[in-house]
Amino acid sequence: MNPNTFPTKGNLILAKNSLALAVQGYGLMDKKRNILLKELTGLIGQARSIQSEIDSTFTSAYRALQKANIELGVRFVEEIADSIPTEDSIRVKARSIMGTEIPLVEYTPREKERPPYSFYSTSDSLDEACLAFERVKELTARLATVETSAYRLAESIKKTQKRANALKNITIPSYQALVTEITNALEEKDREEFTRLKVIKRSAGK
Repeated sequence: MNPNTFPTKGNLILAKNSLALAVQGYGLMDKKRNILLKELTGLIGQARSIQSEIDSTFTSAYRALQKANIELGVRFVEEIADSIPTEDSIRVKARSIMGTEIPLVEYTPREKERPPYSFYSTSDSLDEACLAFERVKELTARLATVETSAYRLAESIKKTQKRANALKNITIPSYQALVTEITNALEEKDREEFTRLKVIKRSAGK
């Protein structure tokens, strides 16, 4: 038998303190869950907006690329694509929301510089395609941040909800029952002690 369940005043104080901590913990878990839900809702809205812009930008980019392929030839466009430097300006950092670490993908577009091809030998459609795909890179980095953040927040919300439910449905009721049990036992003990003293006092008065 757990010594902390013995009906003593010391155990009653311990049980009440544990109950107070459990109630406080539940309040904090509930607050954390609500904050994370609010953040998640905002991220879902951002993801939809960014994805919509990516779709429309991709459509414009491929339309321009298709036109460039027709005007300049697929092989020539491929040679130009091979001459474009590899993208190395993406950095991944992290930030914390209520103890949940979420990524922050940073993309720094290159400074405006002359494209790695001659304007004389190309067409406007190729310029349009390059600009559109550059925009796609920027939007994709933003979407990666938002979607990964939303996934991690959802996982954190699930864990927080599980802990809050355990406190609400198991821990708090068990301490409430323990407090009631010890209180009732102590009150019964006090009544028995009072009755015993009355009997002793009555016996002594005879």
